[in-house]
Amino acid sequence: METESNYLYRVFRATEEENRRVIRGLLEPDPQARLLDLGCYDGSWTRQLAETIGTRAVTGVEVSPEAAERARAQGIDVVCADLNGEIPLPEASFDVIHANQVIEHLVETDCFAREIWRLLSPSGYAVVSTNNLASLHNIVSLVCGRQPPPVHVSNERILGNPSNPLHGDAHESRAMSHLRVFSYRALREFLLHHGLVAEVYRTVGFYPFPVPAARIVRWLLPMYGAFLTCKVRKAGVPARIQSPAEEQQRHCCEGVVG
Repeated sequence: METESNYLYRVFRATEEENRRVIRGLLEPDPQARLLDLGCYDGSWTRQLAETIGTRAVTGVEVSPEAAERARAQGIDVVCADLNGEIPLPEASFDVIHANQVIEHLVETDCFAREIWRLLSPSGYAVVSTNNLASLHNIVSLVCGRQPPPVHVSNERILGNPSNPLHGDAHESRAMSHLRVFSYRALREFLLHHGLVAEVYRTVGFYPFPVPAARIVRWLLPMYGAFLTCKVRKAGVPARIQSPAEEQQRHCCEGVVG
């Protein structure tokens, strides 16, 4: 019989993959696009992004020298830099900027957002994804006196919630601990504060439900999903901001069968 921890771990990993599917769906095919992946790690996911867009102009930024070397081995032009500071790349030099599960690891989130704005071309867009502090499983964790899973209290181990399938695991490095976790409203306001307007703004996944059921529950409760995932453009570029009700209607079919 499958234990609860094994089930939750499978749901956790499947939800991460569902989020990647949603991210790929936000990318626009463009062989001429210049792609920048912030936090590219070993480049495996970066290559999938590039293939979805259909571009060969791919640059990554990675803080780990070892991971940066592995990404270079995949043909990615990698800058080894700390995303808490200025990135040594020219302004307006990228048409697509991607940052999945990165911003929560940073202290200088304002600098990070300013760098996205600076590096993005006038007609370009960025896809940003992170954990949702206001997800239902985080709220329930607090009600039960437990630590919300994405909110880390130690730079060494994941502690405070035995229901978390990663509870007790050591962080791969100090850089892997979560320092800033955004709620549904906070991420949108934060990005807008830095001149980045949401064209698409949604949640993905709904713990502890498996992906097919989570799509339905997320459609019913769109603000309380596991991940926040958005597509943003520079303010001043025509982009229609969706209300939560409009976002719910837009993803009606996807929520049931997507």
